[in-house]
Amino acid sequence: MTFSIVGFDPIEKEWGIAVQSKFLGVGAVVPWAKAGAGAVATQSYANTAYGPKALELMEQGKSAQETLELLLAEDPDREMRQVGLIDATGTPATFTGKACYDWAGGVTGTHFAAQGNILVDEETVQAMARIFTESDGTLADKLLAALDAGQEAGGDSRGKQSAALYIVKGKGGYGGFNDRYIDLRVDDHHDPIKELIRIYQLQQLYFAPSKPERIVPIEGGVKNDLIHQLTRLSYLSSEPQNNDEIVKALTAYIHTENFEMREQRSGFIDLEVLEFMKKS
Repeated sequence: MTFSIVGFDPIEKEWGIAVQSKFLGVGAVVPWAKAGAGAVATQSYANTAYGPKALELMEQGKSAQETLELLLAEDPDREMRQVGLIDATGTPATFTGKACYDWAGGVTGTHFAAQGNILVDEETVQAMARIFTESDGTLADKLLAALDAGQEAGGDSRGKQSAALYIVKGKGGYGGFNDRYIDLRVDDHHDPIKELIRIYQLQQLYFAPSKPERIVPIEGGVKNDLIHQLTRLSYLSSEPQNNDEIVKALTAYIHTENFEMREQRSGFIDLEVLEFMKKS
C-alpha cells in the first residue's frame, strides 16, 4: 500500500528516502537511514526490524544485495515484504515478495531503488525511476520530484494519506550534532506529496544557507520595503530615525521567526527573508 524511492548523492554524501502511502504516518514505519551506511525503505506488511538490521550490516561493509539476502533469509514471511536499499557506496537493491498485492514491483538504477505495492500499475515506479535519473538539483529535489511523478503516473490504487522525506548526511543535522539532515513528515493529508513539498520549501527557507547573490545592503528600495514590512508587522511603531532602529527591528523579527540561519551582518539582509515578510 506504499510507493517509495531510495537514493544517494555521491557528491554531497547524502542518503535518503521519499515515500507516500494510503496509511497513517508512513514516515514512522518505512524510512531508515544512517550517514556512511546507507538507506532503507521497508514496506508491504513492513518488517521494521529490516531498517536497523540493514543499516548495521551495510555499516559493516555489506553491499545492498548482500544485506538484502541476509534479511530475507531470516524472515519466514519474506514473500509478504517489499524493501529497497542503497548501501554506503550508493549501490541499490530492491525486492518484492510474491505475496505482495498487485500491482507490486521495483526497479533499480544508478544510485536509486524505486518500488511500490497496491499500485495502479507499473507506471508509478517507472516514472519515479525516469524522473530521478533525469532531474537535476539536490537529492531532496530529485526524490521529491520522483515521488510526485509517481503519484501523477497513478500511485497507490487505494488513494493518498501520508508522505515523508528522510535524508541523512554526516553532521548534517541541526547544529551539526547528528546526521538527520532532512526529516519531514505529513501524517494525514488529502494531498500529502504536495504538502510535503511545501514543507520542504519552508525547511529550506529556514535552514538552508543564504545564497551570496541574495544578500544585499539595506538601502534604496530594499530599505523602503523593509521599513514598510516591519511597520506592518508591528516591529516598528513609527518612522525610524536612523539605521540602527531598522537593524534592531529586523533582528527582533529574525529571532522571533527563527531565521537565524539567514541573519546577516549589520546593514545587510537576505532577500528571502524580505520576500517571506511580504507574504506573511
